[in-house]
Amino acid sequence: MEKHTFLLTGTWTGGLGGGGRVRADGLDAAVSAPKAFGGTGEGSNPEELLLGAAATCYMITFGMYAERLELPIAEMTLACEGQVSRRGSVRFEAIVHRPAIRLAPGATAEDEERVLRAALQAEQACMITKALQGNVAVRTEPVIVREDREDSC
Repeated sequence: MEKHTFLLTGTWTGGLGGGGRVRADGLDAAVSAPKAFGGTGEGSNPEELLLGAAATCYMITFGMYAERLELPIAEMTLACEGQVSRRGSVRFEAIVHRPAIRLAPGATAEDEERVLRAALQAEQACMITKALQGNVAVRTEPVIVREDREDSC
């Protein structure tokens, strides 16, 4: 079994209204609590960073499926929504991935079905989704955009 270690360092000054910074190989970000929870809202916050981890993992996993299955995809854009409740304590309840997948010209109806299956499978294969399982509901609502249709956006 192959194992990998990823390191992140952080600094923090102050209380809830304070601020800090997190750093890793590909990350250098100011962090704070969001204004909605009594923080300054300056920099990113745990909610955005968790959403970012889930989105990044989904995109990479979908890209892996697209390559492996030789799917005719011109581009995929992703909008993600994180749903957080505050009833006494703060709870991250759900993440919704909304990929818009633009097919390459000439893609068939069969290709479209294969792409939709891959979009849904990518969510289940993503290691962040697996890590959140049982705590945060994660779902995907893919939309296919065809270049060769008059009504595509």
